[in-house]
Amino acid sequence: MVSSTARRPRRRDLLLGAGAALASSNALAQPAAPRAQTWRFNNLEALAGLRPEVLGAPAFTAGPFGRALAFDGMDDGLVLPHHPLAGARAFTIEAIVRPDGGRFEQRWLHLAEEPALPASADVSGGTRMLFEVRVTDAGWYLDAFIKGPGYNQTLIAPEKVHPLGRWCHVAQVCDGRRYASFVNGELQAEAQVAFTAQGPGRTSVGVRMNRVDWFRGGLAVARFTPRALKPAQFTMTRA
Repeated sequence: MVSSTARRPRRRDLLLGAGAALASSNALAQPAAPRAQTWRFNNLEALAGLRPEVLGAPAFTAGPFGRALAFDGMDDGLVLPHHPLAGARAFTIEAIVRPDGGRFEQRWLHLAEEPALPASADVSGGTRMLFEVRVTDAGWYLDAFIKGPGYNQTLIAPEKVHPLGRWCHVAQVCDGRRYASFVNGELQAEAQVAFTAQGPGRTSVGVRMNRVDWFRGGLAVARFTPRALKPAQFTMTRA
């Protein structure tokens, strides 16, 4: 027999308990804010503590800080099971890169949120942030892009052309509202966005996630910072 002193839970208590459980599950579902990470492209066996999937045969080349990777623009690339800026509400991506020519449109860094799909699923068109170059007879210009719920923004400046075959520093920065791109510390383009944090996923290097738009050139290092840096705070303003 139930004791007469036992109290049946009231509807308010049940609702509060359910709300707390839901909040707890949502907190678990959200990725933790990431730490700054530096990826040095000098080893095909391990990268930032991860073992990359190697596509084609990326070669080693002399970079500004020692050994770097060179991609042939045909079938060389890397895929890693990690989105280094998942959970970040602001971010800076920096890299030391050397475009060497080739096709007009080339994607060399692609961070993609991965929904609850098999690892082989194509996530190239969903929530993502990326770098591309556009190659012309005169040289190349930068293309930076972010897309997610409520935002879809390209930063591109065809009039700002840079010479091929030279190492340079590139960056894209978002503080949650202002999104801007830079080459060697100089502003290329900017726009207003309503950025929200992206979820966990994968990264492809030297190619688009669905294995088109291969990059021809070198890549020495990339750094991912979960806050917006000013140009004076970039870790490397020039190669």
